Amino acid sequence: MLDTIAHKLTRRPKLVLFVAAVLLALCVLGAAATKINYDILTYLPPDLDSSQGEKLLEDPFHMAATTMLIVEGMPPEYTNDLCRRVEEVPGVSSALWISSAAGVQIPQDFLPEGLREMFFSGDATMMIVQYDNPGASEETMEAIDQVRALCNHRCFLAGFSVVIKDTKDLVDGELPLYVGLAALLSLAVMCAAMESWLLPAAFLLSIGAAILYNFGTNIFLGQISYITQAIAAVLQLGVTMDYSIFLYHRYEEERRRFDDNRDAMAAAVKAAFTSLFSSSLTTVAGFLALCFMRLLLGRDIGLVMAKGVALGVASVALVLPAVLLTLDGPIRKYSHRVFLPDLSRANRFVVRHNKAFSILALVCFLPALYGQNHAGVYYKLDEALPQDMPSIVATNKLKDEFNMASSHFIVMRDDLPYDQSLELIHKLEKVEGVESVVAFDQFVSNAVPQFFIPQDILDVCKRDGLQIAMINSRYETASDQAGRQVDELNAILKSYDPQAKMTGEAVLTKDLIDIADIDFKVTNYISIAAIFLIIAVTFRSISVPALLVAAIELAICVNQGVPYFSGAEIPFVAPTVIGCVQLGATVDYAILMTTRFREELQKGLDRETAILAAAQAADSSIITSALVLFCATLGVGMVSKIEIISSICLMLARGAFISALCILFLLPALLTAFEPLLNKTSLNWRVPKPPKEKKPGRFQRKPAPAQGPLPQEQPEEIEKKGDLVR
Repeated sequence: MLDTIAHKLTRRPKLVLFVAAVLLALCVLGAAATKINYDILTYLPPDLDSSQGEKLLEDPFHMAATTMLIVEGMPPEYTNDLCRRVEEVPGVSSALWISSAAGVQIPQDFLPEGLREMFFSGDATMMIVQYDNPGASEETMEAIDQVRALCNHRCFLAGFSVVIKDTKDLVDGELPLYVGLAALLSLAVMCAAMESWLLPAAFLLSIGAAILYNFGTNIFLGQISYITQAIAAVLQLGVTMDYSIFLYHRYEEERRRFDDNRDAMAAAVKAAFTSLFSSSLTTVAGFLALCFMRLLLGRDIGLVMAKGVALGVASVALVLPAVLLTLDGPIRKYSHRVFLPDLSRANRFVVRHNKAFSILALVCFLPALYGQNHAGVYYKLDEALPQDMPSIVATNKLKDEFNMASSHFIVMRDDLPYDQSLELIHKLEKVEGVESVVAFDQFVSNAVPQFFIPQDILDVCKRDGLQIAMINSRYETASDQAGRQVDELNAILKSYDPQAKMTGEAVLTKDLIDIADIDFKVTNYISIAAIFLIIAVTFRSISVPALLVAAIELAICVNQGVPYFSGAEIPFVAPTVIGCVQLGATVDYAILMTTRFREELQKGLDRETAILAAAQAADSSIITSALVLFCATLGVGMVSKIEIISSICLMLARGAFISALCILFLLPALLTAFEPLLNKTSLNWRVPKPPKEKKPGRFQRKPAPAQGPLPQEQPEEIEKKGDLVR
């Protein structure tokens, strides 16, 4: 069947390109219609109290998003008028200022101390603005834009929803730069590493199509996170480029054996597909391991990237042959020599001192593992954003002028006796770090009948048998003090109402911290186990997967240990993503060299000669593949102003470089030193498995030349490239 498909694809390359273009147009529409989620906290497990509390703020209270509007140096009349205009903005559920609880004409000194301290600080006053829809929804984003349009330069809008809005604007502005820079740097690397100036452009056409197919089919997932959107194209480019390189090298090998280039391409597709499929399994396994994170962001990244790798393989097998056949003439016309280093002397040195390099690899594990386990991690999301963003400036003013670093929201039953409610409020106020508690019973006596209270005020505080309260804290989100405070507040709250829920950015972030460490361990173990199993089946060995996974894990530990030794902090999601992605994407380098090493042994070569031949054949592909991933991610890491995206991409770039170094300079030594053990614990290690009888194919090959190599074709070079198996 594969014969038939390959034959038909290569007979009508222009038709294939036309169908690919039609699908691209549909995928562009799908990509444009895919919703992007800019709120990482919404990816917390839905069974947490904090997540359920957020849902209760959405329904029935319609207060899922809350922002603080600070007005500096303006008269009360301006703020009162601004409050009324803000309340009229579509999407705003309420705007609460002092005029909501007392007349604007009342002097500040006559106000209750609690109200005065909450709404005033020096010449600044604060307004609480709440919205009908979730903080990351399009409706809330538009409402925030309109609220800002009503304000002058002495007004500052703070809150997590505003941070999300500014993040959205920043990502949307930077995304074309990410993709453009990754493509440009990858193109430069491939031009130097390949024998034609036009060949890299052909590869980028194929991979670009696969990226658009991936983004277009994201519409079936409903939505993706902004982190996934920012890194998916770059990652897909970096991890699937070598599939294209392999197919082209196989095509070059087959061209020597066929009169018709179309037959050569069909044979190359057939021969390459099994290897591409097997190779992609390790990368897919690495990404799918992210789906086992309790934080659903992992599933978001994992599914999109696993789908991207699968579509990358499909594009290489189906679209790239048509591109190469169409551009075959120009590709050969604009050829040049390859600019890659010759590592033959270094290979001989490593193999000659294989025991010393093996000991070096073992010794490096200790400091690398220590650095990995002690690297600083931060969870505070606004630390990952430029500090001159309007929302960050406003948040800092909120901290400095009102001593409000974070706000917690409580949702509890509204039939709590009045005296117990007051007792609960007083206990909450006494918790260390609490600045103020805003609750209905705190300001309205039980002597006042509820029918005297305006319905819009009641709707803000009480609905459907529930009531809400807000706690303002001086402790910053993600700090140890905030975590202890949340635990203490929760304990007090549950003693009065076991079904009560506490939520807010600080509470959600605390849950995020508790989950992240477990997620890292679980996904790391799953990715190692899955890739170990795939390699074990591929090589029919127990020792080979142990050796290859250990080599890449050393590179991962070194990569994640660098922040500890440099004194830097990394975002919480980076270790989990890097652990799975670096293992899945770069273990292929190790598989490539080990496969060639086994082939050379099966030809009867001794282990030192075999590893030198394997290294000589694999070096160029490993260097090219690693450089593409390095450059594609490095550019984004250097230019992105969002620390989460920048850190992940810089670590991926560094990881590709370190993995390549480990495979080029340590793995040959390890394979040489442990080859006797590999032979004893692997099936058909030195003796090849007897081949199955081949059925006659549909393609007619050229008769083999009577003697000598074909002129001007450099058969040894092509054989080395053509035999590459990722």
